[in-house]
Amino acid sequence: MKELREMGIDPYPAAMYPTNAFAAEIKENFKDEDEPRQVCVAGRMMSRRIMGKASFIELMDSTGRIQVYITRDDICPDEEDKEMYNKVFKKLLDIGDFIGIEGFVFRTQMGEITIHAKKLTVLSKSLRPLPIVKYKDGVAYDKFDDPDLRYRQRYVDLVVNEGVKETFLKRTKVIRTLRSVLDEAGYTEVETPILQSIPGGASARPFITHHNTLDIDLYCRIATELYLKRLIVGGFEGVYEIGKNFRNEGMDRTHNPEFTCMELYVAYKDYNWMMDFTEKLLEKIAIETNGTTKVMVGENEVDFKAPYRRLPILDAIKEKTGYDLNGMSEDEMREVAKKCGVEVTPSMGKGKLIDEIFGETCEGTFIQPTFITDYPVEMSPLTKMHRSKPGLTERFELMVNGKELANAYSELNDPIDQYERFQDQLRLSQKGDDEAMFIDQDFVRALEYGMPPTSGIGIGIDRLVMLMTGQQAIQEVLFFPQMKPESKD
Repeated sequence: MKELREMGIDPYPAAMYPTNAFAAEIKENFKDEDEPRQVCVAGRMMSRRIMGKASFIELMDSTGRIQVYITRDDICPDEEDKEMYNKVFKKLLDIGDFIGIEGFVFRTQMGEITIHAKKLTVLSKSLRPLPIVKYKDGVAYDKFDDPDLRYRQRYVDLVVNEGVKETFLKRTKVIRTLRSVLDEAGYTEVETPILQSIPGGASARPFITHHNTLDIDLYCRIATELYLKRLIVGGFEGVYEIGKNFRNEGMDRTHNPEFTCMELYVAYKDYNWMMDFTEKLLEKIAIETNGTTKVMVGENEVDFKAPYRRLPILDAIKEKTGYDLNGMSEDEMREVAKKCGVEVTPSMGKGKLIDEIFGETCEGTFIQPTFITDYPVEMSPLTKMHRSKPGLTERFELMVNGKELANAYSELNDPIDQYERFQDQLRLSQKGDDEAMFIDQDFVRALEYGMPPTSGIGIGIDRLVMLMTGQQAIQEVLFFPQMKPESKD
């Protein structure tokens, strides 16, 4: 960098570089019979082969890679400039540097579409060497594949590892398709507060912060549900939000402290309608993203073709374990939980016990999309009571590849019932359950003004992208997943 500056070459020029073409479209549109096309491209130099006065480099832009042919006589027609070319190109430019190339497109004798350079411009000097991935017979070796390095230095991962960028482009396509389906259905995208005085809408441990001016503690939202339902009270017929939620809980291959979720609420619908809507939505996303409803996730082929199986949760537990929990007392459920290998604590009520038994014995067995329905009331403090099954609620969770992808209800709109459910959650909190819900008095007040029959759903976007891209770790679909602090070494 210093030597370039001493030669009068700015290694970080400020002027705009007038690109007019990209690698992928140059290759796609090239025809041998056409007149040579003049192009101006820019990108990162990824390889270089010096052959006397001529050289070949590989240039990578945002769309892919293309070969560039460079000769000293073309770049420096004046004799006095040739020594500068030798020093700059052969000694002072490195793999990873950004350069601009002006020239024309041709096909080499080896048949490769190539740019014949007439001018080379230094655009940005790389001060750290890239970890170049090498290939032999199409197989990579000398890989940049340490997960800790890849996730911390995603900017390097995107440059050197094939397929990483494609995963995130598919993520964009998943969200774009999701949004277009909801917009076409006539639902309104909205934004609700991330900092909340009461964390509601889910059973989870929140992050806590402090607002200095108001001198109050605030919470990073764990769900958007209660604010979206306030908008249904206010007269919107269908609202949705795609945004970040935050939960101060564990981290593993399917959990990150901050994650993206889509929540949708539609008036005058119930959970049966929502199941129909969800399976059609996911089928559409799969086709738009991959051209097929079938996706390979590890060794499992998952088919998003509608319709999906529908199975009540207590029937699922009975099917997988042989235990019928219908009518059991809390103590009897504790004994079943122990027999199923579940670690029980005094704070666990019936709902938590059923949830843990299902998670330990059933959840991982549902590979194909399956709606698990009709959860007990203790597990569902925001859900309407089942219209024909006492003690149960009109709720479903969608299981895919052994994990929950979506959670949905016929929403509870009885303010008296809702307040009593919040009171039950308060009692669980007093027993030591740090995931129990707070009482949201303003939400109860909103319900007292009247909320129409409503169905709502939350879909985990990160897990959805994992499925659509065949990834088995959430860190692979987050640009910058949460990590432990980097060691000083």
